[in-house]
Amino acid sequence: MSTKNIKILILIASLAFSACNHRDDLADAYGNFEVNATIVSAESSGSLLEFQLREGQHLDKGSLVGLIDTAQVNLQISLLEAQVEATHSKIENIEAQIAAQLQQKENLKVEYRRVKSLVESGAATTQKQDGLEGKLKLIDKQILASKSQISSVKHEINAMREQKKQLLLKRSKCNIVNPVNGVVLEKYVNRGEMAVAGKPLFKVADLSSMFLRCYVSGAQLSEVKVGQKVDVSIDGQNNEMQHLSGKVSWISDEAEFTPKIIQTKEERVKLVYAVKVEVPNDDRLKLGMPGEMRLTSDD
Repeated sequence: MSTKNIKILILIASLAFSACNHRDDLADAYGNFEVNATIVSAESSGSLLEFQLREGQHLDKGSLVGLIDTAQVNLQISLLEAQVEATHSKIENIEAQIAAQLQQKENLKVEYRRVKSLVESGAATTQKQDGLEGKLKLIDKQILASKSQISSVKHEINAMREQKKQLLLKRSKCNIVNPVNGVVLEKYVNRGEMAVAGKPLFKVADLSSMFLRCYVSGAQLSEVKVGQKVDVSIDGQNNEMQHLSGKVSWISDEAEFTPKIIQTKEERVKLVYAVKVEVPNDDRLKLGMPGEMRLTSDD
């Protein structure tokens, strides 16, 4: 074999070896980082009296971040409390009426015993005794009716108290409370604007960990499992890749066409499976940042 042919064979082998190394350096999947964000909506309607959030601001779970005008609901609570007080006075009046009826009954009983004694001695007729018995039965019915009125008024007061509980709950919903530890990603309204129940106010997310949403082919699917540790790479300085440790947290059950962000037509028409890789964030990861995933052996 000539020297020229030997050089050609060496060149071909070198190129083949280089190509193999290049393929080994290729990632198994590519994608972008995202988070599970929470959109906080208004639970009441009214003017935003307080709302000083800033995008990028760190918030603690349970912190009060805003206040919707409570003037109307406070007025409703005050009116209801006045109604409860007025209704309580009805009970006092009925109780006073019952006390008078009981005293009247005692007087009738005394008169009844006196007349009964006279009837037994023959000094009086039974007609007057019968009349007193009728009056005693009537006063018993009146007392029973009065007690029934008290029961009805108490039910009315209980209903008002339930209404007050609902109003207090409504007032508490005027407080805008942050539901999770995280960072404000977006703010949709400003102080002084009208909040509408169900309308989004701001978006917040915990950035202490992020998800790399990437896509694998059907051929790769058998190699990926939930809970599997993988290597995640992001762009660094001087064209060097920075490596992070990740864990597969979710694999889609359904195939889909490659997302449109993939530029070539050939790639876009392929069926792939979405995969989420959870990666702890040491402040290097940002929303939308591109990343690469490489499967690692479970040694």
